[in-house]
Amino acid sequence: MRRLRLSLALALAGAALCHQVQAATAGELTIMATGGAWQAALRQAWFEPFAKKAGITFNEQEYTGELGKIKAMVETGDVPIDLVTVETSTVLQGCDTGVLIRLDYARIADRSRFLPGTALDCGVGIDVYGDVLAYDSSVLKQAPASVLDIFDTQKFPGKRAMRKAPAQNLEWALMADGVPIDQVYDVLATPEGVDRAFKKLDTIKKDIVWWDAGAQPAQLLASKEVVMTTAWNGRIQSAIDQDKRPFALVWNDQIVEFDMVAIPKGAKNLDLAYQYLNYVAQPEVSAQLGRFIPYGPVIKDATPFIPKEVLPKLPTAPENMQRHLVANVEFWGDHGEDLVKRFNAWLAQ
Repeated sequence: MRRLRLSLALALAGAALCHQVQAATAGELTIMATGGAWQAALRQAWFEPFAKKAGITFNEQEYTGELGKIKAMVETGDVPIDLVTVETSTVLQGCDTGVLIRLDYARIADRSRFLPGTALDCGVGIDVYGDVLAYDSSVLKQAPASVLDIFDTQKFPGKRAMRKAPAQNLEWALMADGVPIDQVYDVLATPEGVDRAFKKLDTIKKDIVWWDAGAQPAQLLASKEVVMTTAWNGRIQSAIDQDKRPFALVWNDQIVEFDMVAIPKGAKNLDLAYQYLNYVAQPEVSAQLGRFIPYGPVIKDATPFIPKEVLPKLPTAPENMQRHLVANVEFWGDHGEDLVKRFNAWLAQ
């Protein structure tokens, strides 16, 4: 009976969506995003199909993700964009400063349909990516079982790479030191917890090669400078699929993060912006992005619509989500500045 109700609800939602899109008047919708392969995937999965259904022109701009550019538009009253892709931390900052509008979810979708942490007051999630472990299967004959194996230099000797930042590394350090996933941020919020995380990082500090840019992990593996590396799943999957590298991903204990989209204050095409957000919140539409880039959907009911050959590559595949930590952006908003200072001082020691 529950499945019947769900199917009926989805069917009604789909019918409402079709009516809404077909009723859209001719016009233009402008989005500002961070470019590259990711924006190209958004274009194929959502921008172009929505423009066709709505009978509109979909304009694109690119930026580097900084809140300052959006803020400058809002403050001058000249807001030439209707939507903007943002990181979760930027959503929180933009909400606090009034740069982004508070969303009316009655015009998008019920918040309960979104994964936890992806339906925020001023921004709605559009995809899920994973901070994972990657290795070269031609170098490591024994596969690591968890991201936390990066701390096991006896079983997996050799250099390993990690992002040059405290976020993710401190969480993994505590997890590797025995802290349960659901207690990581509570422990890390204490001085003793911070000390404990850095003490664990001390055990592999001499073996770490630090990376800054997302392309570096694949390069470090390809050059065999490291035997394993933390990485963003999409970058490694691209190296596997496009460059035919013998790389492999380890999902256990991945840290899950989200990309989001928001409406800047003063957007001129508010109704059309909401229609787009409603469109991409439909399960069958949300599922399309993974066909073009290996990021998962934020809509809980989208998984059945993902092609079977695509699903195993996504962070949200059931087998990849058996043990994971959702990044706590609020924690990093409160403690990030102090932890960055501590991390930089630790690096310099």
